Amino acid sequence: MSLFRKFINYWLAFVKSYRTVTSFRWLVIGVLAGCLSGLVAVAFFLLVEAGTYFVQHYLAGIVSPEPAGEGIFHGPVGAFRPWVIPVFTTGTALLTGWLVSRFIPETIEGGTDGTDATINAFHNQGGIIRARVAIIRGICSVLTIASGGSAGREGPITQMGAGAGAWLAKMFDLSAKERRILLLAGAAGGLGAIFRAPLGGALTAVEVIYREDFEAEAILPAVMSSVVSYSIFTFFYGTDPIFGIPRFTFHDPRELLFYALLALVCAAAGWMYVRTFYFMKYHIFFPLREKVGLIWSMGIGGLAMGLIGILYPYTATDGLITGGVLSGGYGWLELAILGQIPALGMCYLIVGKTVATSVTIGSGMSGGMFAPALFVGGMSGGLVGKFGHAWFPDIVTQPGAYILVGMAAFFAGVASAPIGPLIMVTELTQGYGLLAPLMLASALCLVLCRNVSLYEHQVDNKFSSPAHAEDATINILEQMHVADFYNPGEVVVLQESTTLKELTDVIANSSQLYFPVKQADGTYVGMVSIQNVSNWMFDDGLHTLVVVRDLMSRPVYVRPDYDLYQALLRFVNTDYGQIPVVAQTDTNEIIGLINRDDVFQAYAEAIATVKGTAEGTADGGAPPTSTSPDRR
Repeated sequence: MSLFRKFINYWLAFVKSYRTVTSFRWLVIGVLAGCLSGLVAVAFFLLVEAGTYFVQHYLAGIVSPEPAGEGIFHGPVGAFRPWVIPVFTTGTALLTGWLVSRFIPETIEGGTDGTDATINAFHNQGGIIRARVAIIRGICSVLTIASGGSAGREGPITQMGAGAGAWLAKMFDLSAKERRILLLAGAAGGLGAIFRAPLGGALTAVEVIYREDFEAEAILPAVMSSVVSYSIFTFFYGTDPIFGIPRFTFHDPRELLFYALLALVCAAAGWMYVRTFYFMKYHIFFPLREKVGLIWSMGIGGLAMGLIGILYPYTATDGLITGGVLSGGYGWLELAILGQIPALGMCYLIVGKTVATSVTIGSGMSGGMFAPALFVGGMSGGLVGKFGHAWFPDIVTQPGAYILVGMAAFFAGVASAPIGPLIMVTELTQGYGLLAPLMLASALCLVLCRNVSLYEHQVDNKFSSPAHAEDATINILEQMHVADFYNPGEVVVLQESTTLKELTDVIANSSQLYFPVKQADGTYVGMVSIQNVSNWMFDDGLHTLVVVRDLMSRPVYVRPDYDLYQALLRFVNTDYGQIPVVAQTDTNEIIGLINRDDVFQAYAEAIATVKGTAEGTADGGAPPTSTSPDRR
């Protein structure tokens, strides 16, 4: 019985000890977010695959290549009816326009790409994604991809996973900061599951919201959510990676020169990709929207996408007709990795995919730009691999590896996310054989694309985000110094041996509220406040018995070169109203006092300044990215 009681007491103590431990709490919440986002990913993938099979395979008679890890629906190919594609893309666009304008009009300017919409929700909407938004955008994305629109699954599932996280935050009544973290955890779960790369998905989710930073606090719940979501997804669809490809390795240092060239090519392709998208969106479809309205402008975009899909060159394979720019295009990437697409075909596909994606997403249709970006990046890297292998076959022995590296480097450049895509590729290849070229190409592409941004609502770092407006005051206070705020001059200093009667006379003749205390040898040893003395000073019997040594509390000081953030921390930790300022070279030489009210006033003004700047940026006071001239 005693052993049982000990076990119960131990367990209760263990649980109680974790009630206030943030990391344990986030582990639990991350598991919940992963369960929900994993189930959402399972349903979304099933609907996309079923819709794609029905519309493109069965109704239109178009059979595009599928990667080895996908294609869960198989059956007879229908009669060749290419007109089905523009009919469905146009109908999807009109339906999307009506649903958006009728039920979620707030998302019109918030980013039609799911990842960009999630970034916008994190920075500017308090981490809130309404369930209605996630559901409608998810359904419209299924219809867009299934009908042949050039868009990917990763963007929509990121938004839906983020919506699931936001819903959980609402259920648990979490704070705005916690809601944003849970938003990223849900997004990581969706991305890690649909791409079958749990670590890469988690890291991409926490770094893609910034250009030069990442959300460190969200890593733990994001990783937990991604692992759980991935496990649920693979329970239904298996653990095979998307691509059925051989393992690639890097073994010749001379090959790094070709990977550096790959970074240059991917940077150029990235610039073209982003510029084309913004041109289509802001110079074609925005003016068109003002003339004919949102619904009809999206309908025109859907019709244009459908026509591009059927008029763009086809490839006849075993008597079947395949389209080059329809849907995500992972099957084409696998063929390219296996060496079954010539260099000229890659060029055609790069141009076609760029235009088709710009028309699809730029017109306002729902979908993601993640998969098309990987497509264009992979094909761009494949060109370098093809030509390198043709001219230097003893150095470039595995041209297919350049497609994988191109995918990571391209996305790292246009999305300012160097780590997540790199890890994704290592998970796809199930090894670290390409780690060195992946790191080199991603770093170079990131530098070369520093003025290019695929996601409009990305900000540079935490200090540029309205979500971290209060955090930015630390940075501002660190730029202010005590020397500019303290009151220099003679300070009344007490001796340890000063009696309570003598102290009462000092207080009566001084305007100070806090008094430094020194020993006989001049060492600064403590502080005395009027508040502490007031309980004793009216008892005449104690006037000669109590000395300052009995009333003082611990010493604290600042130097003139200290910043105000250091001073603020000392005021918060001690609750003093005044703190001595000591000389630069001698902490026992007191040269003035700094008041708590002055520091707090500077803090309040910093808060107001940062919030005003952040609100101005969120309201359009500053362009979101350096590509803003294309969007005016």
